[in-house]
Amino acid sequence: MPYVFLALAICAEITATTLLKSSEGYTRLLPTAFSLLAYLICHCSFSRAVTKLNLGIAYAIWCGVGILVTAAISRVLFGERVSPAGNVGMALILVGCIVMNLSGSR
Repeated sequence: MPYVFLALAICAEITATTLLKSSEGYTRLLPTAFSLLAYLICHCSFSRAVTKLNLGIAYAIWCGVGILVTAAISRVLFGERVSPAGNVGMALILVGCIVMNLSGSR
């Protein structure tokens, strides 16, 4: 069940962060309201996930997946590109998340 909460936290964080762009600096009401609601869901879910998961590993997964998916969404929805060096950095984040998961927690 903690991984379900972690997945929910990741989905809510990605949604909230994507809505930040649409909120235009919190000047548009609906994207702002939904972004704040999604961040609330994100943090509540994450707090539930870390009651059973290693905090460092859960946080690395949460951040890593969030960065990767948000970058992909920003390219598709907003036409934003990442430099080749940025792509290498994101690949390293992905590798780091995989290594942390495979190493397990103590």
